[in-house]
Amino acid sequence: MVAAFYQNEIKFFVSVDCIILGFNHEGLNVLIYKRSFEPLKGQWSLMGGFLRAGESIHEAASRVLTECTGIDNLFMEQVGAYGDVTRDLGERVISVAYYSLVNMNNFSAEVLAEHNARWVHIKDLPELIFDHKQMVKDTLTILKRKAATRPIGFNLLPEKFTLPQLQNLYEAIYQTPLDKRNFRKKLNIMDILEKLDEKDKSSSKRGAFYYMFNKEKYDKLLEQGCYFSL
Repeated sequence: MVAAFYQNEIKFFVSVDCIILGFNHEGLNVLIYKRSFEPLKGQWSLMGGFLRAGESIHEAASRVLTECTGIDNLFMEQVGAYGDVTRDLGERVISVAYYSLVNMNNFSAEVLAEHNARWVHIKDLPELIFDHKQMVKDTLTILKRKAATRPIGFNLLPEKFTLPQLQNLYEAIYQTPLDKRNFRKKLNIMDILEKLDEKDKSSSKRGAFYYMFNKEKYDKLLEQGCYFSL
């Protein structure tokens, strides 16, 4: 039953859209799928869904992420709300967008096939429905701002990685080359990486040492309010 003081108000649909980002040797990628229903059936879209009864916006986004990836408790953060009057061709729909950073190696081909989804390099995105490209653009702006003050590779990189891989990630986010010596100097100052004895020799005979993030050191820096620009 609708309370008397709301009965004259118009009802709108509320949805969530998820910008799911993954990283590989080719750069930063976005998970998209071909829409299986109208309007705009067959066109490329971000992963999303409508808010359900008894569900918060955050819970809805978490549910969509789990359903679309098969992975529980993924990192996610809100990008913003999108409510242009004509943004959806079906009804008046207000969407709240969330982005998530994931390790592409955790995805199975079966999960992608189930949703008719694919990873696409962020620079090669096809035309997306509604305002989804703006959501991706806004997410990249947020990532650039965050990457300037803290490491964000925990979720995008495998558990062990090389320094070139880490630099490639930041270059993908900033979409510009970074000075190698300056980048590594700032990493040393932050002191949040643990060097391993193992090497990656896939790209050269000499190889590159693997590293791991020391999450305890990183969390301690955050508690102290310390941030270091990369």
